[in-house]
Amino acid sequence: MTPPCRLRVDLQLIADLVPENSRVLDLGCGDGELLDKLIHEKSVDGHGVELYNEHIYECVARGVPVIHADLDEGLSDYPDGSFDYVILSRTLQEVHKPLVILREMVRVGKVSILSFPNFGYWRTRFQLFFRGRMPVTRSLPYQWYDTPNIHLPTIRDFNLLCHREGIQVIKQITLNRGKCRPLSGLHPNLFAELVILVVKKAAGKDSD
Repeated sequence: MTPPCRLRVDLQLIADLVPENSRVLDLGCGDGELLDKLIHEKSVDGHGVELYNEHIYECVARGVPVIHADLDEGLSDYPDGSFDYVILSRTLQEVHKPLVILREMVRVGKVSILSFPNFGYWRTRFQLFFRGRMPVTRSLPYQWYDTPNIHLPTIRDFNLLCHREGIQVIKQITLNRGKCRPLSGLHPNLFAELVILVVKKAAGKDSD
């Protein structure tokens, strides 16, 4: 089994947020790269959920525990509070039922970590306004006709949804072109290309 390789910047930031010996569920875990890193370096009890068979084979090759499941069908196999951390990295915008998944994340996880491209990013706005075309950026690299992204929130959209759902935003990390830059922190909805959010269910709140 080969040691984990260097992670993409946003994945490393997520890994840094997870304490050692935590119980972790990674939704849409892909090839298992993040879980592999956490298992090797932080001794987490890690489990992945993945839809695509080719990624499942890659997880198995890494020795990462993974199950085949469609996130849009929910997480009914997992009881409330069964994980310390639930992670959803760059996947929220690709699922058909993002609200269902968000509710399920804060149900089964004591803390949840999400990341997604910010559709309010200034380069995205520029392409829509001045070119009249669906934007193509570093974090949204697809053409409109072959993109897997079907729900495109801004940071403000997501924060408003959390407020409505009784979900507390504990921490927000913003990235612009792969780095944490001052402007993206000062006005994240305009200058952040990608956002990482740490959330949990607010005390006394239950999902519908």
